Amino acid sequence: MAKRDYYAVLGVEKTASEDEIKRAYRRMAIKYHPDKNPDNKEAETKFKECAEAYEVLSDAGKRKQYDQFGHEGLRGTGMHDFSRMNVEDIFSMFGFDDFFGSVFGGGRRGARRGGPARGYDLETGVELTLNEIAGGVEKTIEFTRQDRCQECAGSGAAPGSKPVRCPVCGGNGQVAKGGGFFQMVSTCPQCQGSGHVVQTPCSKCRGSGRVPKKRTVTIKIPAGVHEGQGIRVGGEGEPGRDGGPNGDLYCYVRVKPHEFLERDGNDLISVVPITFTQAALGASIEVPSLDGTRQLKIPAGTQYGSTFRIRGQGLPDIRTGRNGDELVHVTIETPTNLNDRQEELLREFAQMENRSVSPKSQGFFEKLKRHFGSHS
Repeated sequence: MAKRDYYAVLGVEKTASEDEIKRAYRRMAIKYHPDKNPDNKEAETKFKECAEAYEVLSDAGKRKQYDQFGHEGLRGTGMHDFSRMNVEDIFSMFGFDDFFGSVFGGGRRGARRGGPARGYDLETGVELTLNEIAGGVEKTIEFTRQDRCQECAGSGAAPGSKPVRCPVCGGNGQVAKGGGFFQMVSTCPQCQGSGHVVQTPCSKCRGSGRVPKKRTVTIKIPAGVHEGQGIRVGGEGEPGRDGGPNGDLYCYVRVKPHEFLERDGNDLISVVPITFTQAALGASIEVPSLDGTRQLKIPAGTQYGSTFRIRGQGLPDIRTGRNGDELVHVTIETPTNLNDRQEELLREFAQMENRSVSPKSQGFFEKLKRHFGSHS
């Protein structure tokens, strides 16, 4: 499925400032928030679509790539797969726990859970030719993810120091606001729910515990995959929190256009032009296929738009392995630049058919002009 323009998703102009983008995201996230739209899958999908748009447009580097190259420019940048993320994880990721908690009563969704947590999934893309899809292929994928900082082992604290208990929440990761019946619990704004803070940040990761790291993985893609299908690579997503396991990497397939063939399910379609005489008299012609060209017999009297089937010359079914067919659509080319003898023969043929054809171009319009000119 084609992705919508990120600026259109958030309802902002391409010249929007960082603050305008942030306000727009908050506005759209509130509109489509699952708590405001219970059991509404469409609203949840739009909520996650807004998060994806905000991830790109709030990051100067990703926004520049997107503005210049569109969605294709984000390949290998370590985009998060929001479709597989929980709503509370999205809040935590952007640091909006406290904001959304104050709007929706964050005790249920807004607060981050303590203890180890699984890392975020990432997604990237791979482009395959029809030949690679036909036989299956191994591809080497390069991407960038936020990895644990080796300098501080992911703690965010400078070597020789350790994170300390958060003085605001006392290490609970949550704070209560208000009192009595209307007391509201939300994620601690100081420690973002972790229960601890870094007093002396690591110089390499600046206290985040994460640094960008390029990764290279080789993935095996089975024969017969379709456009948009995802190949999961376990453990290649971002590291988890507090020692939790890594998320996964999902590599989504794009199909590179072929010069002569087009895919339709497991079938391949080609459009082949033939001449008027080949269609009328029959012929043996060459047609394109994945492994070169093949001979196809065209019977006499073939009409424009006729379709011929070459069985077993399509793509394999990803489940059964059975190949589809190749469908050859025939078009008939009208002859041009006829010599005198060819034109003479065609006119004789037209007379035998008792068909009316246009007069010769040469001199006709001059005679027409002289005729009407003489009556003016």
